[in-house]
Amino acid sequence: MCGIAGWIDWDLDFTSENTENLKRKKTMARMAAVQAHRGPDAEGEWSSQHAYLVHRRLIVIDPAGGAQPMVKTVQGRSCTLVYNGELYNTEELRASLKARGYGFDGHSDTEVLLTAYLEWGPAAVARLNGIFAFAVWDEARQELFLARDRMGVKPLFYFVLNKGLLFASELKALLVHPLVQPAVKPDGLAELLLLGPGRTPGHGIFAGVHELKPGYTLTCNRDGLKVEPYWQLRPAPHRDDPETTVREVRALLGDTVRRQLVSDVPICTLLSGGLDSSAITALAAPELLKTKGQVLHTYSVDFTGNDRFFRRNSFQPDLDAHWAGYVSRYLKTRHHYVTIDPAALIDGIDQALFARDLPGMADIDLSLLLFCREIKKDFTVAVSGECADEIFAGYPWYYEENPLAGESFPWLRNLETKIALLAPEIKAQLQPEIYLRARSREAIAEAPLLPDEPPVEQRMRQMFYLNLTRWMPTLLDRKDRMSMYTGLEIRVPFCDHRLVEYAYNIPWALKNYNGQRKGILRAALKGLLPEDVCNRPKNPYPKTFHPDFFKAGRQLILDLLGQPGAPLFHLVDRPALQKLAAHPEEMNKPWFGQLMRLPQLFIYLVQLNRWLEKYRVKLQL
Repeated sequence: MCGIAGWIDWDLDFTSENTENLKRKKTMARMAAVQAHRGPDAEGEWSSQHAYLVHRRLIVIDPAGGAQPMVKTVQGRSCTLVYNGELYNTEELRASLKARGYGFDGHSDTEVLLTAYLEWGPAAVARLNGIFAFAVWDEARQELFLARDRMGVKPLFYFVLNKGLLFASELKALLVHPLVQPAVKPDGLAELLLLGPGRTPGHGIFAGVHELKPGYTLTCNRDGLKVEPYWQLRPAPHRDDPETTVREVRALLGDTVRRQLVSDVPICTLLSGGLDSSAITALAAPELLKTKGQVLHTYSVDFTGNDRFFRRNSFQPDLDAHWAGYVSRYLKTRHHYVTIDPAALIDGIDQALFARDLPGMADIDLSLLLFCREIKKDFTVAVSGECADEIFAGYPWYYEENPLAGESFPWLRNLETKIALLAPEIKAQLQPEIYLRARSREAIAEAPLLPDEPPVEQRMRQMFYLNLTRWMPTLLDRKDRMSMYTGLEIRVPFCDHRLVEYAYNIPWALKNYNGQRKGILRAALKGLLPEDVCNRPKNPYPKTFHPDFFKAGRQLILDLLGQPGAPLFHLVDRPALQKLAAHPEEMNKPWFGQLMRLPQLFIYLVQLNRWLEKYRVKLQL
């Protein structure tokens, strides 16, 4: 993958040789440099009178022929592309374009994407199968076109100028530009304090900053800005019988895994021994052996002391280590165990904060970053089982009685205790219950439904939509930022839009085929995996159970409480936090999803304080 950034401005002339343009050139160089982790292998820049594009490259396909920014001219029309992503239907697109008379200088998906835009314009994006965020500058039309993949696997942020636009892969790149200030208004604060570490789609937290939504495009020219969707989930009656549905799920998943193994650099899979990662590995191992004659390498992560301190619960019934080895032996992969010391999860929280640019999922973020750093020593690309639980109903809140009855999202837990931590004046300004209710209701109202479906089917469609558009982005943000911070590309086959579209319309009872959670997926994998793996209950991403981690997280809060002038206490009620820190048993329950409990809440608040300090955040309340 890569890092991209650009500056479009019709009031400027980037080609002039003057002092101001030297400053602008330095600004663009900094916007690229702060994203160097996303593209450690190469860098490039391109400018014309009103457009300046920069690129940092992680080389995965066609080292010689995929350099960016890439310029291509056809019949006098010149377009320039900066692109972050991978296309999985490159060869089909190339064949179609060759049939239309186009030639190619290399075999990169970058050139195919740019040629597709030259042929079909903005309509090209609907033909793409992949994960991407890209920008095309059309010099003749003086027009910028941005697009983001359907699931939002790859990030893209923008800031609107009086006569133009700034854009970048990460917030940190926008923030180095002098026109973008690290200011946060009440709505951004509400996102952090109430929804965080989740976000409302499109919200960039900082004032004036937006994230291009998944499945959307943006066109910017002298007439202004146009943002519109090119893809949306569409409800449709499910006509396939159970046996056909099982075959179709197996076929779609097999095809997308096969496509996502294309790489000119070493590729591996993440294997926990759970259903989803085992499914990806079971499909990838024979394909890699057949096409490249290579044994698949697999990786799992665990924590020092988990064998001693783990206590099973309904959400995490057992540890992964045994299962990862079992599946690896069954599939004949070469497995690597990565073990993380819990102390590293405290020492490195600033790394995770800088990788995400926002307070995040605490040690759950950082452990992934450290895991990816170990994988990167030998591999450039990994394939992961992320997002199967969103489309096949793996989370416990799918099975709660009337999960949409509340005035918030089902993964936001113990809200009363969390809201009680807010400073009184902040609580009065943000009106938490009203904000949460509004965000929840607007999300539910967006869900595409069939009008003649039974109420239970409509309710579960709404649940799937919430998970796909409000929960899954949090995990995809984590996956992208932590992996790309180490220069590792991670692919997510379960986010293939064809599979998502098909699964969205599988009826609720059929999703739980044979009375099992995720039953239709389990049935599709029979014969590929051992029976006990196919029937293994959901196990989440591993976390540490070491008591020293809890103590260290609590100590961070105690240390912060000893600094009454800390910026956090403009937002959080210090006595309420002191009480919670003194009696932690009051909130040893999940507060975000299932993994983020009291230690993670403490670390989230510490990250929030450091974010306010290190990013020099200006609160505009």
